Amino acid sequence: MHVARKLFILATALAAALAAGCGNRTDEPKTSASTTVGTEIDDTVVTTKVKSTLLGDAEIKSFDLKVETRKGVVQLSGFVDNQMQMDRAIAATTLVEGVRSVENGMSLKAGSRTVGNAVDDGIITGKVKSALLADANVKSFDIAVVTRKGEVQLSGFVDSQAQIDQAVAVVRAVDGVTSIGNELSIKK
Repeated sequence: MHVARKLFILATALAAALAAGCGNRTDEPKTSASTTVGTEIDDTVVTTKVKSTLLGDAEIKSFDLKVETRKGVVQLSGFVDNQMQMDRAIAATTLVEGVRSVENGMSLKAGSRTVGNAVDDGIITGKVKSALLADANVKSFDIAVVTRKGEVQLSGFVDSQAQIDQAVAVVRAVDGVTSIGNELSIKK
């Protein structure tokens, strides 16, 4: 009952935010990529179920994974230790109720990471998120950012190829970024 209450509160808050136009620009034309409040809530529930499934599997170690959902299409991104973890995460995700398909945007970790690398990566992630927020042409709330040893991975669903190109250009200009993994998808 406690979980159901939390989901109800989450759904109510999400519906109120969407009804208020949170994050929407009034100057943007409506496209076929728009979703209903019900679909947004369904996607949030699917994302929560996938995250719970991944966290419940000790072999996956999903703390380095991001989960984004759009109309039942789940995008997994981030870094894993080995191919087995990647395969297991995909298999576990496909079994979650409400998942229509899975897009694999995960990357294998290269080498060990020091505490200094982790601190640097946190700083780079913060700089990247700030730079994306500062750019009016990028819908940065739809973009997840993960950094490992200077490699920045972008994932999520955006409206157009122009937004993807702009996001990559913005990230490329951030100090400390050594490479960019672009796993962004265009909303369908």
